[in-house]
Order: sequence, then structure tokens, then C-alpha cells
Amino acid sequence: MAAARRRTRFAGDIIVGGGLLLAVAAMAAVGPSLWPPDPIAADIFATFRAPMTLVGDRVHPLGTDQLGRDLLARIMEGTRISLAIVLVAGLISAVLGTVLGLIAGYFGGWVDAVIMRLVDIQLAIPFILLILLVVAVVGPSIPNLILVLGITGWAIFARVARARTLEVRELEYVEAVQVLGLPTWSILLRHVLPNILTPQIVLFTLDLPRLIVLEASVGFLGLGVQPPTPTLGNLIGEGRSYILVADWLVLFPGLVIAALVIGFNLAGDWLVRRTHVRVD
Repeated sequence: MAAARRRTRFAGDIIVGGGLLLAVAAMAAVGPSLWPPDPIAADIFATFRAPMTLVGDRVHPLGTDQLGRDLLARIMEGTRISLAIVLVAGLISAVLGTVLGLIAGYFGGWVDAVIMRLVDIQLAIPFILLILLVVAVVGPSIPNLILVLGITGWAIFARVARARTLEVRELEYVEAVQVLGLPTWSILLRHVLPNILTPQIVLFTLDLPRLIVLEASVGFLGLGVQPPTPTLGNLIGEGRSYILVADWLVLFPGLVIAALVIGFNLAGDWLVRRTHVRVD
């Protein structure tokens, strides 16, 4: 009975998490084709209209902002941009960290020592402060934000990849292919890497909520993607000044961020239990 209850709860996690992620992804992917208002076009005669208000011949389901722009259109566009930034940055972190961790774990010695000291330095610096510093220096833009988020998140992937590589390199079949004289790159790519990918994929899923919050935080502070281009973070940043007269400007983007964070967390937890891996 206890095992059945656990399985039901675990299935509930992926159903709820996957449902939230699918809903947000569908809104970002097909929403603009179903709801065509320009997310940047302003209408000074339609400012601060509450949700479901009719303006002319068009209803604004989530209301309008201080410039009369349709909030639903801006949220859909902002979700697309924020998700693209987070996913690309996450892939950069995962690839860079996995490669460095693979090299450190397989070769050991001074190579391992140098890479692990870089990991210690990276983990010792608060992520948000480092990101704000770099973005303030190089300037706010989508490519810069992606690179900063990606480069500052590689350390945890490197540490997990190294730990798993240290285990795999001692297995008999790896020693056998070494004796056969296979090139090092072939051993790493064909025999070691496939055995460390599962923890990395799980860790990637668990790391996405952190990136979502970081991207939103940078946008909220005005150092991310610059207006009028919307992202979830700068939508909240713009709406905070008007929260007393138009609370929907903060509420709805915040709900989308919450759905993404909860969805990825539940999906990541389900993957951890499903694959029985450790990512700490």
C-alpha cells in the first residue's frame, strides 16, 4: 500500500509539472498566432484597462499596461524570449560543465586540480552579484545575458560529471579499451560520456528553475533585455510602479514564472526518483 501511494504521488508530480510546462509552452509557441495583437504597439486611449475590458472592438483578456499595450500579447512574447534565454543558457552551462568535468575526472592530476579550483572559485561567488556585475560592464542584450547565465552556471555540472567519471573510468570495460589502444577522445565520447549523461540531464532539469529566477531578477532590475522588448522579468519591473492602480501588470507575469519554476521542479524531482541518480 505504501509503495502504491508513493507511485501515485510520483505520477502526480509529473502530471502536474508536465501539465504546467505544456500549458506555458503552448501559450508561448502557438499563442501569438491565435492572439495577434502587436505586443509593442501602444494605444494611449486604452491605458490601464482591467482584464476582460472591451476597448473598441477588441477585448483585452489580461488588461493593458501604462501605454495601452495588450498584456496577454506581451506575456506570450515575453515568455518565448525568457524561455529561449533560459534554455540556451542552460545548454551552455551543461555542455561546458560536462566537458570540463569529464576531462577532470578522466585525466586527474594537475588538470583535475586546476579545474576543481575553478569550480570552487565559481561556487564561492554569489551568482546574482556576478551576473549583475558582468551585465553592467558588457551591456544588457540577449546574447550577453545568455552568455553570462551560461558561463556562470557550469560549476555544478562539472562537479557532478567529474564524480561520475571517476567511477566509470575504473570499470573493467574502460580499462579493456584502454589496453586495446583506442584514442583517448574515442574512449571519452563512446564509452565514458554515455554513462554520465543521465545525471547531467536530470541536473539540467533541476537547474532550469534557478535560471528562470535569475533571468527574471536581472530583467526586473533593468539589466536584462531592454524595453520595449518584453520578458517576464522586465514586465514585472515595469509594472511594479503601477501596482496600486494596476496589479494585473505584476500578477500575471508572476504567475507564469511560478508555473515554470514549479513545473520544472516537479519534473526534475520525478526524474531523480525515476532514474535513481544523485546530483549533489
